[in-house]
Amino acid sequence: MGNLKRFGVSLEEDLLKDFDRLCAQKSYSNRSEAIRDLIRKCVLDEIWESNTEYSAATLTLVYDHHKNDLSKRLTDIQHNDFDIIVTTMHVHLDHNNCLEVLVLKGNPDRIRSLADRLISCKGVKHGSLCKTSTGDDLN
Repeated sequence: MGNLKRFGVSLEEDLLKDFDRLCAQKSYSNRSEAIRDLIRKCVLDEIWESNTEYSAATLTLVYDHHKNDLSKRLTDIQHNDFDIIVTTMHVHLDHNNCLEVLVLKGNPDRIRSLADRLISCKGVKHGSLCKTSTGDDLN
């Protein structure tokens, strides 16, 4: 973790109560852990905005595989960007609905573009891109 530095933070009492409630709800052992996570999230957002080289993400899709040959269309789109797809997992939620998770690694702009193309396919009920890091750029 390196050298720890201490600093003070001033907050309004109501905001501190909300923060303490959130820390307890999320099972943080102390405020410092929660603040470190918030800072890492902000750093990660900045990395994704400025990084043109290499990032990682997961993309989650829920869709009805009976709709308009949707499974084939989603697969065709994925084949165009096979080099940034590390792996996929396909789960049959029920007779109609499938959940698909893609693990992605590569250029952030390409990851975003692939996610947008898949999420916007007619028949996709829900899609969510979870941006993360390869770990090298976070402390």
